[in-house]
Amino acid sequence: MADDRSELLRRFVLGSTTLRRVPLVPEVRLRLTDDVTALWQRTEAELGGPALDPPFWGSAWAGGQAVARFLLDQPGRVAGRTLLDLGSGSGLCAIAAALAGASVTATDVDELAVAAIGVNAEANGVQVSAVRCDLLDDEPPAVDVVVAGDVCYERSMSERALAWLRLARERGTDVLLGDPGRAYLPAAGLTPLAHYPMAADPDLESPRMTRASVFTLP
Repeated sequence: MADDRSELLRRFVLGSTTLRRVPLVPEVRLRLTDDVTALWQRTEAELGGPALDPPFWGSAWAGGQAVARFLLDQPGRVAGRTLLDLGSGSGLCAIAAALAGASVTATDVDELAVAAIGVNAEANGVQVSAVRCDLLDDEPPAVDVVVAGDVCYERSMSERALAWLRLARERGTDVLLGDPGRAYLPAAGLTPLAHYPMAADPDLESPRMTRASVFTLP
């Protein structure tokens, strides 16, 4: 039954999105949607009711694009290292890390995101281990690098994620965080590494958003 469900989700991803290059990271191709709301409605209609998560996996979010660009521009930061992509969504950061030479695990709470990560990794010819779980309920794993794109979109999520990332950093893990300057991004305690011009996606971001940044935890 699990294999049947996985195949159903895979076919849904393939049938409800189109494969295209990511604007800031044209080296990567993802299965993406032009209409997040319509995709969410289709997800509910075809896969089981109104309690399903929004299809965050169907978009290339600004913070994830920034992290992916940073990793491909500076592959030496992750090449040959173990890396965890927290809240991976489409798998964009995970795929960029794999292209840069890292050994990558991607996690997400959404089963469709896990399916999308697998589909997208295959489309880019890389190996990514995709796992469905909420790591924020557990201790940070022993990996060399953690990347997190766009985890500060809501207050409680931002607080949970930042506390977990700080704990990972205290234990010696390098942390990279991507964000376009959302309201719940901490005003202190982050060191900027790179900034990238970015046009806002009106379905996802404030029209005032003009760039996305990559930060590390000191």
